[in-house]
Amino acid sequence: MSVCLLVSGYFIYLIWDAASESFDQMKRDKSAKRDGVVNTDEPFSVLILGTDVKVESNQPWRSDVIMVATFNPNDHSMKMLSIPRDTYTEIPNSNGVKTKINAAPVYGQKANAGAVTNSAIAVEELLNIPIDYYVKVNFTGFMEVVDALGGIEVNVPFTFTTRLFNQYKTYEEGPAHLNGEEALGYVRMRKQDPRGDAGRNDRQREVLQSLMNQALSITSITKVDDIMQSVGNNITHNFKMNQIMDLQKIYRESKDDSESIKMEGYDDKNNPEGVWYHYISDEERLRVSNLLRKHLELPLETLDGQPYDPEQAPTDETEENTEGQPEPTNPEQSPDGSGIPDSNTP
Repeated sequence: MSVCLLVSGYFIYLIWDAASESFDQMKRDKSAKRDGVVNTDEPFSVLILGTDVKVESNQPWRSDVIMVATFNPNDHSMKMLSIPRDTYTEIPNSNGVKTKINAAPVYGQKANAGAVTNSAIAVEELLNIPIDYYVKVNFTGFMEVVDALGGIEVNVPFTFTTRLFNQYKTYEEGPAHLNGEEALGYVRMRKQDPRGDAGRNDRQREVLQSLMNQALSITSITKVDDIMQSVGNNITHNFKMNQIMDLQKIYRESKDDSESIKMEGYDDKNNPEGVWYHYISDEERLRVSNLLRKHLELPLETLDGQPYDPEQAPTDETEENTEGQPEPTNPEQSPDGSGIPDSNTP
């Protein structure tokens, strides 16, 4: 019994230490789309951001991965949505600049509004949902966590070869076990995928779910120690300690009722800047918005926050916006005027 208590105590200590080190509150107490702070015992949302910039760095960064996960502890379900990083939208705290959504952190830092907070607001305005929590992971942390878990299992949809750091790696179609570096190459590849961002988004969701499933099976204290060190060095979040302890239980109860939501759009560079953007119609945004709002047990609304009756015929507000080509954004140093070059074009 004393050994069990000692092991349990050490396990809690590791989690507490890593959680404290990686905790970083957003520059707001709650979402403007919430009446009050939401805890993890009621439906809540999590924004997941991936970047290649180290956590301790103060340099401007872009989001390479943008995902939203919603959890409903009442019916033990979860939904996951990937947002293409090239999605064309108006960026908060930018004086009306419309560009890729992955530039939101840059403008947030410039306006002293917070990089993560500005990303959360950009997603909230795109989808008209509240963002309650966030997790930001850099690629070093991603690789270290995958390795600490002993790798992950995926099902490669087709054979492809991609550059992996200083070498090339071929991924054969079918079931595969990937280490950290291989998993990173798997989720980042886009150009060779015939489905482009849509295919990459599916792979991101697959890897995230595989990671969470692996985390549920942790029994070794050594593994926990390795994972906690990776978390503390490379991940930031705004979950409190008691909420982190609840997350494993919440995911365990929800993983068998998990849905991946696909948001349809199209890529185009027919704009004054000649930049590739991903366009999502207002009708599609509304559809996805209310899927997530329903899961969060929020009333259905139009994109501008008015009551919405799905039985009514679509109005001008919800018709596809095909005229919304981007306006020039003073691209002195980069296509979106943020000053941070974006080399991640198709």
